[in-house]
Amino acid sequence: MMDGQTIPEATLEVVEAESTRRVARVTESPFLIGRGAEAGNHLQLADRSISRRCAQLVYVDGVFRLEDRGQRQGVFVNGEKIDVRPLRDADVITFGQLDAVRLTFRAGPSQESLPQLLTRLGKAATMEEGGSRDLRQLSLLLEATALLQSHLPLEQVLGAMVDRAITIINAERAVLLEVTPEADLRPLLARQQGGKSLPVDSMAPSQTALAQARQQRRSVVEEDIARADTVLRHAESVVAQQLRSVVAMPLHARAPTRTGDATSGDTRGELLGVLYLDSRRPAAFSRLERQILDALAQEAASVLDNARLVQKEQERQRLERELGIAREIQQALLPKSFQEVRFCQVTGINRTCFEVGGDYFDLMEIGADRTGFVIADVSGKGLGAALETAMLQGSLSALTLGQEPASVFAHVNRYLYAHSKAQDYATLFFGILEGGGRMEYINAGHHSPLLVRGGKVEAPFTEGSLPVGLLPEAEFKTASYALQPGDTLVLFTDGITEAMNAQEEEFGSQRLQEVVARNAGATVEKLQAAILAAVADFTRGALQGDDITLLILRYLGTAKTGSDTSV
Repeated sequence: MMDGQTIPEATLEVVEAESTRRVARVTESPFLIGRGAEAGNHLQLADRSISRRCAQLVYVDGVFRLEDRGQRQGVFVNGEKIDVRPLRDADVITFGQLDAVRLTFRAGPSQESLPQLLTRLGKAATMEEGGSRDLRQLSLLLEATALLQSHLPLEQVLGAMVDRAITIINAERAVLLEVTPEADLRPLLARQQGGKSLPVDSMAPSQTALAQARQQRRSVVEEDIARADTVLRHAESVVAQQLRSVVAMPLHARAPTRTGDATSGDTRGELLGVLYLDSRRPAAFSRLERQILDALAQEAASVLDNARLVQKEQERQRLERELGIAREIQQALLPKSFQEVRFCQVTGINRTCFEVGGDYFDLMEIGADRTGFVIADVSGKGLGAALETAMLQGSLSALTLGQEPASVFAHVNRYLYAHSKAQDYATLFFGILEGGGRMEYINAGHHSPLLVRGGKVEAPFTEGSLPVGLLPEAEFKTASYALQPGDTLVLFTDGITEAMNAQEEEFGSQRLQEVVARNAGATVEKLQAAILAAVADFTRGALQGDDITLLILRYLGTAKTGSDTSV
């Protein structure tokens, strides 16, 4: 311990190997975390993804700080990578991308530990009449808690917990219900005396008792329903099943402690589920039995909470894997090489601000001495926009069959309007460049490409149509333009012009034209690099909210001088 200082009580809830759980007390500063004991680690983790020198907790100036000691792929707090971070109660610590190990930091006075509870309740039991029975109940609590913290499968662990609860209060049957995403209660497992399973749909727990437990946020314990309030006594399920005793115990997650929160000290968070027990016999619960049930419910809630967190993390990882696959597919649809493009040099790039995006560009051979090119920007972001770009790209493939562009665009427009959500549309610029320099194009609500001719930069392709998919009966007209050898077209999406710096200023069209003018004589590859560097220097790392896509073509005339540039 540093300089003999006294550190406040704190713990780390450790979840490893899916839903297995243990609690480690933070007893020293620095408190070392890592794989194995070789590096002097106080908390030793077994997972191979954890470095031997992983992280440490240091208590300085009244605050616990988490520091990265060299963990491969980094240390994360609440999903954010850190080097040093002050910790607050309920902060979640993970390591690297796999997140096979999860630590939850608990600061301040912790809830009563099991040994403390057993000591206190054991003393109370020996002082009361019927102490031997109460000590047997304490033994059941010890068994149940040991099982809850074991490495057994979750369903087996919870089943054993419910069995012990049945035995403690001599109930006939019990059901553990979990809260669904719709905030309903769904049976998770059901048991009866003797450690036997019941079909979850065979029990009809008292909805009145469940509702009271949820509303009051505390246990409903009725030893003899004949003396209960009128509402419960006359409840339909109670009468039909001739129930005489009912217990409904809400299971709450522990609420995170907020700095400066001066509440009444209630540590109950959101509802995770309810443990319900009943019997057709009246019961008589001692004060100790009620305390034991409360302790058991607290442990069960902790297990459910950790299992839920593990499930959420697994779902997050699954979604990330699926988004990664979608990104690979989307990137595979982009041109990989431009070496076969006739009579012009071409380069292009697509950078998404999320895993997948709504920008794309493409090249297509339409026939001898005719090359088609397109750049598009779909409204929206993420997976939905990516799916729409795939639809758009597939639809435009009809142009390679020699179809007339305006009629193809009219068809694509109606198709996207009919198969997309309201307000989903795409702006795009499509052109067909012939070997002789004639360019036929359609501008569907997109930025005019920049034309570089003789060192001058202009934006002459403003005549156009509505975006694709915006209105079902939109008309699309083609226009033409004659390119001269050496002319360069710079096509871009608004991720370039609308890129913002920290002061929320946009990069803008003027800066883009200035960059292009300064690099007018450069190769298409160097021109692209100059534009990207100018945007990066302007934004200086500020978080961006749009994809960046560039497509640059330089017309060479009928003599072919191809460029072998990959995206």
